[in-house]
Amino acid sequence: MNSILIINGTVISGNQKQKADIAIRDGKIVSCGNLDLASYSGYQILDASGKYIIPGGFDPHVHLALPTPAGNSCDDFLSGSQAALSGGTTSIMDFVTPIRGQSLSDALIKRKIEAKSSLACWDLHLGISEWNPAIAAEILPCMEKFGVTSFKAYLAYRETIGIGYHELKELMYIVKPANGMVMVHCEDGEMVSRMQKNLLNEGKVRPAYHARSRPPETEIRAIEKVIELSDQTGCPAYIVHISTRRGAEMVAAAKKSGIPVYGETCPHYLLLDDSVYDLKQSDRDVLPFVFSPPVRKKNDQQGLWEAVANGSIDVVSTDHCPFNLHGQKDKGISDFTKIPNGTGGIEHRLTLLYTYGVLTHQISLNQFVALVSANPARIFGFGNHKGKLEPGYDADIVVWDPVCETTISVQTHRSNCDSEIYEGFHTQGRAEKVLIGGEIKFQQND
Repeated sequence: MNSILIINGTVISGNQKQKADIAIRDGKIVSCGNLDLASYSGYQILDASGKYIIPGGFDPHVHLALPTPAGNSCDDFLSGSQAALSGGTTSIMDFVTPIRGQSLSDALIKRKIEAKSSLACWDLHLGISEWNPAIAAEILPCMEKFGVTSFKAYLAYRETIGIGYHELKELMYIVKPANGMVMVHCEDGEMVSRMQKNLLNEGKVRPAYHARSRPPETEIRAIEKVIELSDQTGCPAYIVHISTRRGAEMVAAAKKSGIPVYGETCPHYLLLDDSVYDLKQSDRDVLPFVFSPPVRKKNDQQGLWEAVANGSIDVVSTDHCPFNLHGQKDKGISDFTKIPNGTGGIEHRLTLLYTYGVLTHQISLNQFVALVSANPARIFGFGNHKGKLEPGYDADIVVWDPVCETTISVQTHRSNCDSEIYEGFHTQGRAEKVLIGGEIKFQQND
């Protein structure tokens, strides 16, 4: 492997922000500080003058090549990881989503084969798509044999992959003694199903009614129950894609009470609001914004920024799960319940959070790095070798240009998706060079 010396940059890691050099050998960081360059003869020099040096982004919530009735999500592990790298994300965590009747181990083995085409570092969470004695009996063997520590449960989508609160509690009781964690999609499935049926019976079938079928109460009710179950079982719960102010406040209160709960949100909940579901808009314009939970009101948006700043929210992920407008999402244009739920953003996460968080002084540079790298690496068991720029850590590094400005567009993004929910967003800051294990995996051409 190459020996590389990154010089003259400003290192952002942990609580530090300092002018420093970083020496890399055999895929690891060997030293960081004001280095004597003469001691590193033969090292390739990367001059990072005027740039920040940050740990590679860690996105713990993506869905690449996710099977649905409308076809797979349109980024596979190759295209999705290419997009991730271009945005400064070097590690991703995807999901095993077994079909009902399939063994967990069989689904896990097959998913591992698919994930091997990723250009980024990867790992997998194990989804629980149904609950019965056979599935329960597989949990601990999967943890022991495959090293799985995180399990995803959906409280929505009861007809296909969702489970109920009692089943979630049983999962928690199994996982907790083995030092595992549950990730939970918090939307009350019964409430959603009931509202969907009511809307369809009233002839309210347009895409904009997707949001009306999943009001804030569906998330708030589910988060409340999950916190209660985490308290009862002692099992850590990671609540994915929080979209409401109240949801974030409940997580904050749980943390203060010592309940082992983590909170996650996504850029679309920080930057978009429910005006995207205005019934005055054309149905086709609404389709890209059909994902779950839907975006909320501006008050929720600001509440989430407050939670990100005060530490109630631990992670900003993307929940990257894009579907093409043509041939996938438009299959449900006359029945919103048939629109595949999901959106993209894996390549925009860092630049959006930097532009609209750091540059607007809502979060600091150190908080930025914690939210996109250090915290998720630590929470999911990688904190001893990823997420920091310290000797012994993996040399997964981003040289960040804080000045470069661009505009997000479907014409230039790297995702395979034919639509872009951040179309026209102006951004400042981008990944100039991206290293994994000390090797340059991406660099800007201009």
